[in-house]
Amino acid sequence: MISRLLLLTLTTPLLALPKPDPAGVTNTGPYDYGVMGPPATPSIVANANKLSSTPLPPGPFKPDWDSIRTNYETPSWFADAKFGIFMHWGLYSVSAHRNEWYEKHLYAADLKWHTDKFGPPEKFGYKDFIPLFTAEKFNATDWADLFYKSGAKVVLPCAQHHDNFALWDSKITPFNAKAMGPKRDLIGELAAASRAKGLKFGVSNHGIENFTFIDPSKEVLARLDKAKADLFDPKWKGFYHVADRSDEAQSAFLADWMERNFELIDKYQPDLLWFDNGVNLRLLDPLKLRVAAYYYNRATSWKKEVSLSTKFVAYAPSNKDTEQVGSIIDFEKVGGRSPSNIRPGAWMVDDPIGTSWGYTEDMRVFGPDAILGKLVDTVSKGGFYLLNLAPKADGTIPKEQQDTLLAIGKWLGKHGEAIYGTRPWTQPADGKARFTIKGDTLYAILPGKPAKNITLPSLAEKPGAPTISKIELLGDNGSLKFKRDTKALEIELPNSANDPLAQVLKITFGK
Repeated sequence: MISRLLLLTLTTPLLALPKPDPAGVTNTGPYDYGVMGPPATPSIVANANKLSSTPLPPGPFKPDWDSIRTNYETPSWFADAKFGIFMHWGLYSVSAHRNEWYEKHLYAADLKWHTDKFGPPEKFGYKDFIPLFTAEKFNATDWADLFYKSGAKVVLPCAQHHDNFALWDSKITPFNAKAMGPKRDLIGELAAASRAKGLKFGVSNHGIENFTFIDPSKEVLARLDKAKADLFDPKWKGFYHVADRSDEAQSAFLADWMERNFELIDKYQPDLLWFDNGVNLRLLDPLKLRVAAYYYNRATSWKKEVSLSTKFVAYAPSNKDTEQVGSIIDFEKVGGRSPSNIRPGAWMVDDPIGTSWGYTEDMRVFGPDAILGKLVDTVSKGGFYLLNLAPKADGTIPKEQQDTLLAIGKWLGKHGEAIYGTRPWTQPADGKARFTIKGDTLYAILPGKPAKNITLPSLAEKPGAPTISKIELLGDNGSLKFKRDTKALEIELPNSANDPLAQVLKITFGK
């Protein structure tokens, strides 16, 4: 028999999943930010904490907000790095259809497409993509070299997505890339190659969202239950988390989530540990605090500066996203949820290089002009830009994505002074120009090929405004002619201002 709760959980839309005790839900605004996480209760969380036997390492961090707040500092390197590489790569890359949520759609909206392409789920379910995910052309050194040439300073692969398949050599879960599929420690190889290039290395873990991720139609649910196939095959019970969604199963799942994080921390010493929306519920705070204390105590022993990165109020116990505790806040997509103006504090935005986060055959890849515009816009507001790639299942990064990365890297090789190590000015923009500042030097970044003369009203002569001693075209020799009055600063550009992506004016303030 399928329990009433199981049927409700599996057959209702995601936004209608049963919610925990309202006292534990503290999300505000137009989105229900907790729906991706498991529908936990205080007792389920308490039992999960008991089931996890890994002790807290010695160190100053305790699993409570006051201890994290008192002892945590944002890594000093983060404010200067500005640009990193994210990636969604996994079993969903094999189907290369719709998006990285293929597992959810397979058992409902995409059932016919899947059946026509691969067969019915009784014979070919999501688990059957594992042996097809071979990564036979994956070369971590080549990937790291590409990332280095792109100008990125951080590499952060998705170590586990919502589908519960781990891309590392795990002793916690048998469903991992070393034991199955590629038969390789993909995360370990990429960590070593990235660090050999001097890049920071982190991992993202979306796994907490797996417990209620699969959402079959009633018809598929009944079919597979009757056949005891795929979702109801006992051998795959711990992979799918469909056949048993009892309180006991949920506690075991949450304990397993913590253990996987502890393993990632110990094996790879990540510089960043990134969580998706599923951890946002306040009810999960005891587990999140334990992971944070574990991570930061380990980092103290490594003598490394590290940080968690999370969304909305996952690590903001006041439920104000400007009051993060022990976490760098992440926003999804430039122009989506990212800040519209300068935002103080440490923050980043994750943004896809194309029309899907995971590789699909029909995805459209954005050119370097669009991506550079988002990078510059983010940095001008005080943020860090995390660009997501979508590799193929065989381990290759499509040429279109590589071309965009290399063009960005070429521009940064000439103009990186205006990006790395900068801070936001008093305003992020003036018309199309975007500003960054470093000491007494203001950079005005002008997208595309600009007009012969540039007018910047924000730099007009005003009482108390610093004098301007020199203006240069970054990467060029000689000073530029300019005129400044109470209305604007006007700059005459040379013929050499012809970079196809953006020009940079280096404006030096007088003492």
